[in-house]
Amino acid sequence: MVSSEGLLQRALRCTPGGVHSPVRAFTAVGGTPRFIDRAAGAHIWDVDGRRYVDLCMSWGPLPLGHADPAVVEAVQRAVANGATYGACHAGEVELAETITAALPSVEMVRFVSSGTEAAMSALRLARAFTGRWKVLKFAGGYHGHADAFLVSAGSGALTAGVPSSPGVPPGVVADTIVCQYNNLDSVRAALDDQAGDVAAIFVEPVAGNMGLVPPAPEFLTGLRKLADGAGALLVFDEVITGFRVAYGGAQSLFGVIPDLTCLGKVIGGGLPVGAYGGRAEIMCQVSPAGPVYQAGTLSGNPLALAAGLATLRRLGEPGMYQELELRGRQAAGILRRAVEAAGIDCTIVQFGSMVTPFFCAVAPSDLDEVRAVDTRAYGRFFGAMLEAGVYLPPAQFECAFLSLTHGPEEMEALQAAAEQAFRAART
Repeated sequence: MVSSEGLLQRALRCTPGGVHSPVRAFTAVGGTPRFIDRAAGAHIWDVDGRRYVDLCMSWGPLPLGHADPAVVEAVQRAVANGATYGACHAGEVELAETITAALPSVEMVRFVSSGTEAAMSALRLARAFTGRWKVLKFAGGYHGHADAFLVSAGSGALTAGVPSSPGVPPGVVADTIVCQYNNLDSVRAALDDQAGDVAAIFVEPVAGNMGLVPPAPEFLTGLRKLADGAGALLVFDEVITGFRVAYGGAQSLFGVIPDLTCLGKVIGGGLPVGAYGGRAEIMCQVSPAGPVYQAGTLSGNPLALAAGLATLRRLGEPGMYQELELRGRQAAGILRRAVEAAGIDCTIVQFGSMVTPFFCAVAPSDLDEVRAVDTRAYGRFFGAMLEAGVYLPPAQFECAFLSLTHGPEEMEALQAAAEQAFRAART
């Protein structure tokens, strides 16, 4: 009989750590990773036959829920015509037109196959456009696993306690400057110290890879002013937030226009995809229009773009983001009431349909404060929620995600599970 434990033991013999991405391991929370058999709507089923209310939702790309009928139909139509061409096709044009119409900052866009590729390519482009080498990022910010960004990285690198990685040449990260998120003074000091050398400031406009940490008032507008004053490009990494928090991304909510934007997750409707885009004068430096080389055999994959286009068409309908916001508020309210009943120090942070419970008294505003939270309490909470049939991200430093398919039944299940789980987290 197939089981998660049995599959893990097999996987350990042929895969490092038994997983194909570190965030899937249960290292930070204990126990055996669940091997998933199928998913639909707001639920997943593991190979052991257990059903869970899914609050991980593949880490963000599924605001319509698992196996949305329109997305499934679009992918089925696309695959019937061939899984990949290695050539141009209409889907590339249609999705590019949809993205450029939705995000005012993006006049032109280039598709790649992952968020890591998008950030890596945007950095190369920023360096070429400015003629500078240095890049400024924020502690706890995660922009994929390209060498230049693996300094004080969030996401799995933070969860594993490895803020940087062996195998990254010292010379590569020597040009990476790390500042404190939500701290404009640290950025100002870095730009003054490196006057004329910084090509780009990379930032998650709503940090989602050290848990959910929204920007402080005026932080993003301050970054825009500082970037302009320093002659650096401002790059928004909206791989998580793009089409998740608003149809026009976080940049539309905060009214801050970046020079370049990185996208992923939602624009593929659950299939692997990434993109970077921005002002035409910058993007026209990319080959073959310009000298900056970037290529990918599977870029613009017709299946991923069909799924993405079907997703964005649905999200573009009136009221979709109000509904997603409502789901986030409902889930956060349930968790807050359960925290109060349990009498435990835990702060529930919510932004749109993203939620993180931090086991501390006050919501963190930067990586230093995030590192001070009680991760062991989160591990106990996670285990109790899992046992009660609710699947959360298996790491304190990630976001939970809601979808349009999380309805009254799922909220009731969340309430029942949370009431038990927060009491278990105290012990």
